[in-house]
Amino acid sequence: MLTLPLLAMLLQLLQACHAAPYSNGFFYHDIMNGNGNGEIYFNGVRLHVETQEKPIFAVRSSNVTLPCHYHYKPQLNTPRRTRVKWSRLPVNGGQETDVLVAIGLRHRSYGEFKGRVHLRQDTPGEVSLVISDLHLNDSGRYRCEVIDGLEDESAVVELELRGVVFPYQPAGGRYQLNFGAAQHACEEQDAALANFEQLFSAWEEGLDWCNAGWLADGTVQYPITQSREPCGGLGLAPGLRSYGLRHRHLHLYDAFCFSSSLRGKVYFLQHPHKLNFTEAVKACKEDRAEIARVGQLYAAWKFLGLDRCDAGWLADGSLRYPIIKPRPNCGPDEPGVRSFGFPAEHHRHGVYCYRAR
Repeated sequence: MLTLPLLAMLLQLLQACHAAPYSNGFFYHDIMNGNGNGEIYFNGVRLHVETQEKPIFAVRSSNVTLPCHYHYKPQLNTPRRTRVKWSRLPVNGGQETDVLVAIGLRHRSYGEFKGRVHLRQDTPGEVSLVISDLHLNDSGRYRCEVIDGLEDESAVVELELRGVVFPYQPAGGRYQLNFGAAQHACEEQDAALANFEQLFSAWEEGLDWCNAGWLADGTVQYPITQSREPCGGLGLAPGLRSYGLRHRHLHLYDAFCFSSSLRGKVYFLQHPHKLNFTEAVKACKEDRAEIARVGQLYAAWKFLGLDRCDAGWLADGSLRYPIIKPRPNCGPDEPGVRSFGFPAEHHRHGVYCYRAR
């Protein structure tokens, strides 16, 4: 039998349940959005964010648009205020890098992207990212995130720069570079450390190199198209050989650099005499140019079809020449940039110059 105090408590609980509105936890009330009438949006409305599944391809110094659109299902009759955030995903762990944040017509860009990015909003729901004057290290995966009150949806698109990968070692010989020195060496040659996808594409195109080199994610790898004993053994299939992540300060290797298209022109300087290295630098300056860097020669060979069977000085003190159409007395039977290493600077040769547009 219920006592009077217990009966009174049950009556109070029943009254409280009857007075409280039913909630299944699947709606939110956002007074900052909607039409100002305190609309309540139930779980049946969902925010969708979409972008392109295939990679976007571009070249250095060009402009590119990374597509992104959002919409609601079912469609809303009243526009809502959203916040848009574009970020770049890290290559190998770590934090995402902010690229741009926008609310309505206001936006802010960050870091190396400051002043080079803006949103394209030509159609309802479009929040595409436009990047101007692409840099070599702009390639990677980008996240388009749309935030609407408690809703937060995103999509990822990949940007790939078309270019050329080349192995690089300094005048001191093989395996002289830690990770930081490898980055610097590539930058000095108008290039950047290649990433895995870029090296893999180069391997698919036939790059075969038995010396291990740093990549942008801190791993050390090398590409093999023809298996052989000194390069992993005859029993190992062709592919990318990987040493995995290495200590960025203590371990020493070569570098795999990546260069893309040029804004200028690389050319073999027509000069009446052969030149030592100092004279070669001066001769390019007198021709209103500068001595070409290794990455610039590779880019001119890859994108501009530079074909010359004359060895010439480059800015790092190396001696090279580019071949598109193999022929007698011009090296191996396949196209490529031939290298004679780093001769003594008093030796006399031709020179390749670079003139910016």
